[in-house]
Amino acid sequence: MRGIRMENGRILYFGNLAGYVTGNKAVVDPLFSGDGLNRFLEKQKGIREVEWRDGVYDRLMNGQDDLSDGPVLKNIRIWQLKPSVDVHMKFIGYDRMRERFGEPSPEDYQLVFDGEAETNNLEEIYDKFNTGLHPPGYTGHSLSMSDVIELYDGEGSEFHYVDERGFKTIAFGGPEPVQSPVMQL
Repeated sequence: MRGIRMENGRILYFGNLAGYVTGNKAVVDPLFSGDGLNRFLEKQKGIREVEWRDGVYDRLMNGQDDLSDGPVLKNIRIWQLKPSVDVHMKFIGYDRMRERFGEPSPEDYQLVFDGEAETNNLEEIYDKFNTGLHPPGYTGHSLSMSDVIELYDGEGSEFHYVDERGFKTIAFGGPEPVQSPVMQL
């Protein structure tokens, strides 16, 4: 196919960085999965295996060079307190939340984003969602104290309470939180 080529170990799909080759394996973002790319990869003599991995395109576009040993990007969910909860629960640090209201409870939260963030770094996620330039599908206010960031993949989830200074890893267990309608990316 004319629009698909390999250049310097990168797989270009109509000018987009779709993946890379490491050893005899191609690692490609499933965003580009299709018959044309599959046929192209099958014809490459040095490629014996193809791994479809979420987030490869984003990492390549962000200039990350060494992708083979880097951590796999997780998806994220942002949880914010429902409008109906006690107003004094909002925008407070973790210790104060625990003293006054107990552990953060999923029943008090609603989902305001479910998608990718191009990073697993909580500080970078905070910076991205704290500005007024929220990504498509984000339905909440700027990320603030009392919000919960969930990093998840096929292995499970980890939850981080946005605290006064940094983040506090929490259990956030119990029944499944009620989800508000959000656009999946």
